[in-house]
Parts: sequence; structure tokens; C-alpha cells
Amino acid sequence: MRLLHTFSLMMLLIGMRASAAETSPDVSAAEMLAPAGDTIEKGLAFLANSQAEDGSFGGPAAAMGMGRNPAIVGLSGMAFLGSGSTPGRGPYGRNIDACVQFLLENMQESGFISPADVASHGPMYGHGFATLFLAECYGMSPREDLRDRLASAVNLIVGCQNPEGGWRYEPRPNDADISVTICQIMALRAARNAGLHVPAETVDRCIEYVKRCQNVDGGFGYTAQDRTSMFPRSAAGVVALYSAGVYEGPEIEKGLAYLTRQPPTRNSQQEAHFYYGHYYAVQAMWHSGGDNWNRWYPAIRDSLIEQQQADGSWLDSNGASYGTAMACVILQIPNNTLPIFQR
Repeated sequence: MRLLHTFSLMMLLIGMRASAAETSPDVSAAEMLAPAGDTIEKGLAFLANSQAEDGSFGGPAAAMGMGRNPAIVGLSGMAFLGSGSTPGRGPYGRNIDACVQFLLENMQESGFISPADVASHGPMYGHGFATLFLAECYGMSPREDLRDRLASAVNLIVGCQNPEGGWRYEPRPNDADISVTICQIMALRAARNAGLHVPAETVDRCIEYVKRCQNVDGGFGYTAQDRTSMFPRSAAGVVALYSAGVYEGPEIEKGLAYLTRQPPTRNSQQEAHFYYGHYYAVQAMWHSGGDNWNRWYPAIRDSLIEQQQADGSWLDSNGASYGTAMACVILQIPNNTLPIFQR
């Protein structure tokens, strides 16, 4: 019943946005996904085989301690959910349960999801991705114990929003950047969709902060002071607005125009923060729909198919589990199985 309520609420919210950006109907999901079917299965199998008994992930990521990072566990869980499996159900139901358990066992009393034995340059990244995943699971799971734990994680995010309206690396309201902010507002949107309370003023302040980070070229700066437009942070900026309920207006139009001037190519994996940027870019184009989506998804799909390794993984400086989770999430967007990605 909760899943039905979550889906209905999501449809009500999404249905309120204008569709002026669409100039042609979307190509069917089946047609979009068909060339990537085997690629996705190999990627998910790699993640499942890399998961340890405690729910963390091994492989190259483990050597750097990244396999226990909540961001990687949360993103891997999102990849499994994207396939249609849910907590305890489907081919990857047990893997999803293991991800949930790992994150709950590493949640501090404050609600902060951060394993004590994992050093991180920006632990709020991990907290945001982990909270997003737990919120998606809460809407699909009969586990009532998830609500209180998720509420604690959400309250921590709300409490450490800085005066500008954004978030930064640590769970303190000291400063902000667009990259960490997008992680938090997506988590809050997912929690709100699942029925948890998120203060309207928190969302409104986030919208104002993100808008202040946008430049005249349509791109987004890293902070309100660092005004250099770059592709990854600009994709994050557009999706931050979508996640906060801004579906139309000059900021969305200019942001999409900036992104479409930098379409994916077969060589685009040489770009810095490739998976991070395209994780958000594909969401932006999915929400935009029409020609933007019909052109964008096949390009990133074909690039990812070409770059997959023989063992089913995708390589990244943050480890193969991270690269593979991100690639699988990107490729499975047309499945439309996750409420946070649904139009």
C-alpha cells in the first residue's frame, strides 16, 4: 500500500510540471534498452559477485576502502532497484537487503550514515546517496523500522543546511557547494515522496541557493562564489532544481541548453568525473523528455556499452564498484522503476 501511495504522490507532483520542453514523443523504453540488455545484466552480476556478506563491496574499491563507503553501497543498491528487484524480492532482493542492513548498522545515533572505519573527504556525499537509497527502499518495503531510521537521516540533512541554503562535505551548516547540495535535495525529495516530513522552507532555501550558482551561459558554478561552469556540476544543478520541484522556467531552459551543447561521445569517458556528471545529465534529459531524451540516451548508452570491461565492470578512480553502479543506474533509467526518477 505504501508503494502505491508513494507512486500516486509522485505522479501528482510530476504531473504538475509543464511539458513545453517536449517536441516529439519519447522512443519506447523497450527500444531504448534493447541494445543494452546484456550489458546491464553483466554489470549487475559483477556488483552482486563483488558484494561482501556484510553488504559492502569488494574488488578494486576495497583496496582503497571505498567498498565500505555509504555512497557506493547506496548507489549499488540503486542499481539493483533499477532492475526491478525490491527489498527481499527479485533476483537482487537479497543484495538490496544486504545494502540496507549495512547502512543501518553504520548509522550513528545522530542519524549520520558514516562507518567509523571509513575515512572520507566528503562524508555528506555518502550520507546523501545512502539516504536516497533508504528512502526508495522504505516505499517498497514492509519494514516499519526503516521509517524512524530514515527520519533520523533526513533530520540530519535538514539540520545541517547552511544559511545560504546548501550543504557541504561535513554535517555542519558552515558552507555549501552545488555538488553536495544535489545529493541532499534528492534524498529529501525521495523521503518526501515516501511520506516523511521535509520542511518547505528547507526546499525553498535550496532552490534559491542553486539558482544563485547558475551563470549566464546556463552552466552552474561549484559554489555561489566559484562561478566557473563545468558539465558535471551543471548537470547536478539542473537535477537539483527538478528534485526541488522546479520543472520549468529560465533556469531549467538555460541549464538544459548548456548540457545539450556537450553531448556524450565515444571518447567522453576521458572527462573528469565522467560517471558523476552523466548520472545527473541522464536524469536531466529524462525529465526534459522529447528530442533531448531521444538524442541523449542512445549516445550515453552506446558509450557505456563500448567501455564495459570483460568482467562486466566499468573502471573509475573511485573503484570498479562505483563505476559499475553508476553505469547501471544510467543505463536503466528507461525502466522507470524508481520513484525518484519517475516523471
